[in-house]
Amino acid sequence: MQRLQSLFAATPYNLKMDQKTNIQIAIYILTLLLGIDIHTEERTSDGRIDLLITTPQYIYIIELKKDSTSETALNQINEKEYAIPYFTDPRRIIKIGANFSTEQRRITDWIIEQG
Repeated sequence: MQRLQSLFAATPYNLKMDQKTNIQIAIYILTLLLGIDIHTEERTSDGRIDLLITTPQYIYIIELKKDSTSETALNQINEKEYAIPYFTDPRRIIKIGANFSTEQRRITDWIIEQG
């Protein structure tokens, strides 16, 4: 998350990152270029996971908010029970709620919860 924060902070101000979709696509492309398995808008019975990253040991469930709070993002993961489809998977589940500030043009805060 700190690397993503740094990358967004280094993005020139004249490149618009004011839509949640732009932020999601940037993270998707960066992660994909690193060779990491990532999915966007992963559907569940009660909504869509913004970003789902899987590694041999972990499943990362990431909810992004724009001009909100990381608490709101993490609450959505828990309220909509996005982790339930992965309960039988032996990998550890990591939930991340993150907020992107369009004013500061970067990820301003995040919460990581292990499930």
